[in-house]
Amino acid sequence: MKKLFLAAAIAVFGFTQAQEGFKLGAHIGAPTTGNSPFTLGLDAAYRWNIAKGFDLGVATGYSHFIGKSYDYPGGSIKADDFGFIPVAVSGKYSFSGAPIGVGLDLGYAISTAEHVNGGFYALPKFMYNMPTGELYIGYQSIAGDNRRYYDDRPVVGKESVGAVIVGYNFYLK
Repeated sequence: MKKLFLAAAIAVFGFTQAQEGFKLGAHIGAPTTGNSPFTLGLDAAYRWNIAKGFDLGVATGYSHFIGKSYDYPGGSIKADDFGFIPVAVSGKYSFSGAPIGVGLDLGYAISTAEHVNGGFYALPKFMYNMPTGELYIGYQSIAGDNRRYYDDRPVVGKESVGAVIVGYNFYLK
């Protein structure tokens, strides 16, 4: 029985060490701004083990924000969807002896919509390491000069787009 318990502990805690390599996954989230009811996307990253428990690499993907519908007397109108492709540096620290870690992606988010500009991209996250991947929760933020429209004229203003997201990344070796 002790050997079985020891083998299970090694299996669980063994995955808290660095998970160097390619990761591919998806996320869904709740935007914190009023222009979208939800977001979903794909994640891709490659990290190298730099030190014990610390990985550093690159990340990209795609986040799609669904346009919100607005009701008014006599009808409704749906705002345009918009998306971002982040290009970022990705770091992850895994705590020794526990299946948890923290991560941070920093870079630039390229907009895929004409009416929204890209901007500074940040994604701090908390992760739970599993044998096949990592489950995470984080806050995705894109800050910059985003354009809005008023009477079909672009209006430049400081505006951020953010979302609390939950995702899962598979380890691919």
